[in-house]
Amino acid sequence: MKIVFIILGFIFLGLGCLGIPLPVLPTTPFLMLAAICFAKGSKRLERWFKSTKLYHKHLENFFEKREMTLKTKLTILITASIMLLFSFGMMQYKAIINGNSIGNIIGRVIVLCLIPIKYTYFFTRIKTIPVEKKEG
Repeated sequence: MKIVFIILGFIFLGLGCLGIPLPVLPTTPFLMLAAICFAKGSKRLERWFKSTKLYHKHLENFFEKREMTLKTKLTILITASIMLLFSFGMMQYKAIINGNSIGNIIGRVIVLCLIPIKYTYFFTRIKTIPVEKKEG
């Protein structure tokens, strides 16, 4: 199982690196997933990843002190909201196609409830820091 986590760690690391120049792809969530996968897959890779500039620039404050810049929070939240709304839309589309508007209403309600929950969590449980503190 460790090899799966290592492979996933490198995949997420690659996606996170792609997200730096590409505004459509979020950097921080993929780097968070990479950090988690490396931690579960290999202590050596976890130590290596934590010594990189990517980790220090994008994740260190979150993992060490549970704090993020406003830009990082909004990047994660907006990307997640788009994915949730896409899921909601696909469930709605499937209900229309199948002629069953009640069939997946529970799933749609759950998706709609997740959006305010994640915003509430990010703004009440994770401290917002100024950009200069993060870089300093």
